Amino acid sequence: VSFRSNAYPWQHKKMEQVCIVGYSRTPIGSFGGTLSSVKATELGSITIKESLKRSGIQPDQVEHVFMGNVVSAGTGQHPARQAALGAGIPVDCPCTTLNKMCASGMKAVSLGYMSVATGDAQVVVAGGFESMSNIPFYSTTARFGHKFGDVSLVDGIQRDGLHDAYTDEEMGRAAVLCAVENKITREEQDAYTL
Repeated sequence: VSFRSNAYPWQHKKMEQVCIVGYSRTPIGSFGGTLSSVKATELGSITIKESLKRSGIQPDQVEHVFMGNVVSAGTGQHPARQAALGAGIPVDCPCTTLNKMCASGMKAVSLGYMSVATGDAQVVVAGGFESMSNIPFYSTTARFGHKFGDVSLVDGIQRDGLHDAYTDEEMGRAAVLCAVENKITREEQDAYTL
């Protein structure tokens, strides 16, 4: 629910200017490759720590951490907080883990921007992390004991990462259909992303 009203004086407050003062990323690893032994939250910690180093900002100056993570299964509770703590950010810093599928990291950056622009914070960390190599298989019948017969596993990548829960389609197929419908060529997509 959203609405516009003159009853709130803060709605006319001038937005603060926002700038990015540091960034980093890990290399893109191949599935099951050299980064597969590194947990997703550790990848997040590495990038946060390096971004802070490059910007000259101390971990205790960070006022909020927004991190996107699509498949949190197997990472433990609150992946954004784990990544923040691993980067040396104090435990009293609020952290938010977001899941908007492929747009998770971008939404984290958007919320970080809004947090600074509205004056809610002066220094935020925003980004995303994932390790598809570490996404587990699920056993949907193990909790209460397997009965008689074969048991199958569900691939967490398939179930929670690459499969549209609403249309029952693969996300890659959905992307192709979207591109065809909007007459966007592969070359245009590549040019836009680069």
